[in-house]
Amino acid sequence: MTVHKVLCVDDAAADLSLIQKVVSSANLNVISATNGRDAIQRAKTEKPDLIFLDILMPDMDGFAVMRELQKDPATKDIPVVFISSKSQKSDQMWAKMQGGKGLLPKPVNPEVVLEEIKKY
Repeated sequence: MTVHKVLCVDDAAADLSLIQKVVSSANLNVISATNGRDAIQRAKTEKPDLIFLDILMPDMDGFAVMRELQKDPATKDIPVVFISSKSQKSDQMWAKMQGGKGLLPKPVNPEVVLEEIKKY
């Protein structure tokens, strides 16, 4: 699969802006959401090829978003890479147990984000 469209989800404006800039620098279509509910809706309507998803968000955290995405046949196969300030070994294991393809630490390293995109 080749990535053409990426959904970036983060409630922190600075973090969202950084990930959007990195993704758009790869000439990819960037969609964004600032909370979990919007992320689920955007995933259903926009059908991105990849999702970068913050874990720590108010109301609905990234893990809850992931569980909802996995329930829906339309979104269950979209690869999700978590992004979080929580990036210890246990956090990485939990992210994978939730169905994530990986966990990138904040602040994101642009080169690591671009390498992650190439995996899909």
